[in-house]
Amino acid sequence: MFVMLPWPPCKASWTTLGIVSATLLAGCSPMRLLGPRQQLLSEVKLEGVRRADREALAALYRQEPNRKFPVPLLAIYNLGYTFYSPERAEARLQATRAQYAALIAEAGTDSVKVGKLLQKRERKVQHQQQVLEKGNAIMRLGQAPAVYDSTLTSVTADQMRIYLRSHGYFRSRVQATDTAQNRRVTVTYRIHEGQPFLVSQLRYDIADSAVAKAIRADSSRSLLRVGQTYNEELIGRERSRIESVLKNAGYYDFRQQFITLEADTSFEPYTVRLLLQVANPPGQQTHRVYSVRNVSFVTDAGVNRFGIQRDTVRRNGVYYLAFNHRFSTRILDRKLAVRPGDRYSLQNTIQTQRQLSGMDVFRFAGVNYQKVEAPADSVRFGQLDAVVSTTPMKRFQETTELGGTYVAGLPGPFGNFRVRVRNAFGGAEVLDIGLRAGLEGQYILAGNENEGQQVGNQRTTQLGADINLTLPQFLLPWHSNRLFTRYSPRTRLSTAYTYVKRQEYTRTNLEFTYDYIWQHSAYKQFILTPLDISLINTSAIDDTFRVRLGRQPNGQALLRSFQSVLVPSANATMLYNTNDFNQTQDGRYLRLFAEIGGLGRGVYTRTDELSAGRLGQRNINIKVYDFLRLSADYRRYHKLSARQFVVWRLNAGLARALTRTQIRDSVSEPYRSVAIIPYDRYMFAGGGSSVRAWLPRRLGVGSYRNPQLVRSESIEQPGELLLEGSLEYRFPIYDYIYGAAFTDFGNVWTLDRDPQRPGANFAADRFYREFAVGSGMGLRLDFTFLIVRLDFAAKVYDPTQPSGQRFVLPKAAIFNTNSSNNLRLNIGIGYPF
Repeated sequence: MFVMLPWPPCKASWTTLGIVSATLLAGCSPMRLLGPRQQLLSEVKLEGVRRADREALAALYRQEPNRKFPVPLLAIYNLGYTFYSPERAEARLQATRAQYAALIAEAGTDSVKVGKLLQKRERKVQHQQQVLEKGNAIMRLGQAPAVYDSTLTSVTADQMRIYLRSHGYFRSRVQATDTAQNRRVTVTYRIHEGQPFLVSQLRYDIADSAVAKAIRADSSRSLLRVGQTYNEELIGRERSRIESVLKNAGYYDFRQQFITLEADTSFEPYTVRLLLQVANPPGQQTHRVYSVRNVSFVTDAGVNRFGIQRDTVRRNGVYYLAFNHRFSTRILDRKLAVRPGDRYSLQNTIQTQRQLSGMDVFRFAGVNYQKVEAPADSVRFGQLDAVVSTTPMKRFQETTELGGTYVAGLPGPFGNFRVRVRNAFGGAEVLDIGLRAGLEGQYILAGNENEGQQVGNQRTTQLGADINLTLPQFLLPWHSNRLFTRYSPRTRLSTAYTYVKRQEYTRTNLEFTYDYIWQHSAYKQFILTPLDISLINTSAIDDTFRVRLGRQPNGQALLRSFQSVLVPSANATMLYNTNDFNQTQDGRYLRLFAEIGGLGRGVYTRTDELSAGRLGQRNINIKVYDFLRLSADYRRYHKLSARQFVVWRLNAGLARALTRTQIRDSVSEPYRSVAIIPYDRYMFAGGGSSVRAWLPRRLGVGSYRNPQLVRSESIEQPGELLLEGSLEYRFPIYDYIYGAAFTDFGNVWTLDRDPQRPGANFAADRFYREFAVGSGMGLRLDFTFLIVRLDFAAKVYDPTQPSGQRFVLPKAAIFNTNSSNNLRLNIGIGYPF
């Protein structure tokens, strides 16, 4: 959800703000808070790095200078210190403690009142303690002076030496120098890497022959190779890999501590010989292999009923225990990878936990093992009893979301209400029922001679309801769920109804989808939708909008796409996402989508009209169009520091009619062949998750500009080809407040050349000159459970303007209040990508 607002601040306001800010910050000398012998760390340099990882070495800095871009944090800190008194902060803290001590004493034995007073005291004391330790709110927005500490420089140099040697640079040197001038210090780390040592020989010394056989069987996946640079990080990962291999082969007690590695550099120059040793447990000649004797599944762990025993049901050798068997044992049995009689396997254990957690009916899922006492003569084999424990989630869950938008100068409230019923029919199904309603502001556009001119505003109405039923298995006509168990198969049946009433039209959409969903790996998910049927009905079209649309080139084809349409289709989606929720590392995101529509078109159309090239109908006035829709969305997340990211995105889409439809603009004119697809299946650009300097779905088409429109953004601009991208730098400002600087580019084009719309079609020799460009700054308020986004964007390059006038940034409202190129404010929930 996002909102876009024109935001035209007056020139005088910007000038006043700039003068005041410059005056305040100019008075904040960076040296004002330094002691007599203190110096400010102004720069850190890293020189001489050729082969080693520069980013990894830079991450070892124990001290860094104050950040200057995009905000001078030290100047902000100094500004805040102007209004700060530690003595007053200490006095307020002591006064608060004394005040609440008196109030608590006055409350006496009233435990409820005392409890509330203790909570209030804790909140106030905690806040005032923060003010005392870290300064006032302005100081906490900034950054305290980075006072140079030579000790930390020495520690950093030592850490760099350790890093280089652990990565094969045994003869490396690190020299740290500091240069002071005007109480500012520049630290330079000069690295002499030397030649890295390469692995010339890799040998294994494994005491247990059975363990040796298991390791050698998986040697093709070894991370260590002859000829590679010595790397202790890689050696550690290889030890973890060997441990996993053996745990998956039944060695329940095996630990990394049994694996040691010796490195010998006394042979050829700049080479190292590795000896990997696997020892036996102390006092034993072999490692013991464990198999699973019994499997028990407690479906209501954490529930206690005094004096009552759990009922036991046996299925396929597994004992299911519960006070009340609410879950189908047939369904649960398919999620178990831990089976009686199998060897212990860490992989099967993790897979079982993942399968049960992914059902969205259990709050907790775990697998524990208990050793069975082995006979005295059994030194190689042992047995385990497995206990699978799950704690059910709350069966009924209600969610209510209330909010508002502000578009076209009108507030628009909206609300969503959802009910989730877990284990709805006893087979671990999840039933979701949702209702939504909202009002949103919209500009009223005048027709006729003032075509496209904004003359007022009104609210549009949006209503909707949906029902989703998710089954924890594939719903297939044959029994094959065992084959897909490891992929967490699910079937989702969805029905949704949407009602939209705008100035231009009233439109309803009834949709039914049948999805197969499976998780191929931790990062990859597939969704196959063999059946997606939408019945889109436009019950009313405003005459002014009809006239305006008809005056556009290709307007009759667009009007056809607004008619009642039946859209039967099939689609598939692939999702690849390595970006974790907390954004602790670099990540990638890829979404591929393909849809083919118009399935079974002959059922809904008359053969004679199809043969004539015109779309037919049968009993009802419903159109069916054949089309193909493809899209690819790739995103890359580069982590610069714990809270700084550079993120970029490339997005492309194609929508193409597979058959052409014969239409005519009037009764007196001949039929002509055009490509028509349902209006909702076209490609659009612009908006809060696209090119943010343009209104939603208003960017394009190509470089074509309709001369009949006073404002080019007065109507939506559907296209058949979409190309767009974004680059965004995200950085922390204060606590939960983050900033962003971004640039977006993109456009949509038609695939066929249209003489009535020059420049609208995609052409290889000019498309790169038709990318619209917008830039801006934004804020993100990260409340953990909710991220509120505010983006200010301005047009930089507008391809629909005449040649030579396309660079439009100087005309933006921030510089020129009479310009139509207003600064756009996007308000949204979540990140744009």
